[in-house]
Amino acid sequence: MKTGIIGGTFNPIHLAHLRIAEEVRESCGLDRVLFMPAATPPHKPLADDIPFADRFAMVEAAIADNPAFLGCDLEAQRPGKSYSVATLEILHRQFPGDEFYFIIGMDSYRAIDTWKDFARIFELTNLVVAARPGHAGGDALQLLPVVIRDQFCYDKKPGILRHHSGNRVILLGETFLDISSTHIRQRVAEQGSIRYLVPPAVEDYIRRHGLYRRRERL
Repeated sequence: MKTGIIGGTFNPIHLAHLRIAEEVRESCGLDRVLFMPAATPPHKPLADDIPFADRFAMVEAAIADNPAFLGCDLEAQRPGKSYSVATLEILHRQFPGDEFYFIIGMDSYRAIDTWKDFARIFELTNLVVAARPGHAGGDALQLLPVVIRDQFCYDKKPGILRHHSGNRVILLGETFLDISSTHIRQRVAEQGSIRYLVPPAVEDYIRRHGLYRRRERL
């Protein structure tokens, strides 16, 4: 089975997340895509201290109408930081026959050397790199840390690198939506509309649970 993985804080999940996942599912011929909220993000504090349970509930609400999309709470099942390398190793043990495609943004790809055991990630999964607003692309090999470049070669197809493990780095050249969770949180705090930025079910969840509202100062 070909399994995609898209992670993040999903604080909240929005239409750009869903569109990127759909484009990768189609272009890579995936059987399913796992949406995996980080329980304890390793790189930055979680804005607004929104509990994992709320972020996971919004993910499940957002993907309910797509049978190829599945919510995965794996990162809440273990203690400590939500390191991607540990998640991938667990998935390999749980689904030993699967071929994995880990979806990240160009901003994350450019900073891959800040990830825990980043060299190991390329041995565990194909890496699909999606365009992000404000983050220019470039030569996929030259954007990698120097210490691991000799582990890759160019594929015959443009925008693809081959790792010595057989896995690939795939630059996604499709369209993207300029939507951010930060902007959505700001709009909610300012009592602005987030319609057409998030699925209706997510908008309804945010409203019913009072998420992202400004707290009154005492």
